[in-house]
Amino acid sequence: MTDGPSAAHRRPEGVDDATVQALGRLSEALEAVEVARGHLYAFHRLSGTADLTLGDAVRRLREAGHVELADRIDLDLVGRNVIPGRWTFQIVEAYDDGYYATFQELERAARELLVGGRRHLYEAEMKEDRRTHGAPGHEATPDDL
Repeated sequence: MTDGPSAAHRRPEGVDDATVQALGRLSEALEAVEVARGHLYAFHRLSGTADLTLGDAVRRLREAGHVELADRIDLDLVGRNVIPGRWTFQIVEAYDDGYYATFQELERAARELLVGGRRHLYEAEMKEDRRTHGAPGHEATPDDL
């Protein structure tokens, strides 16, 4: 039992507080981007579901004898781009391949350059500061159970 963070979560010798704090903020920003990406995928899924449900509504309008209205909705809305030239899958792909990929790459590069690739150093140090050493449920690592 080590009663401290694993080697992967200890700051390398010579790394100062300001660097750990800056990398912590960079990690926090990436986490926000991950949440935004999740919302983008939810938008993608909900838009697709709406379009398929709309198609069913058009079919039912036709069956109910409202052919002219069904035709108008079918022509103007079913399968329509959500923004000019793009369905949601194209938005997701552009986001993933551009902003998201660049963000991930630069966050990883910063960690590699400054702390040998170690992740969550700020959080690991916060855990050490906040946990009650030796108390059940406050172990440093799973290996300390």
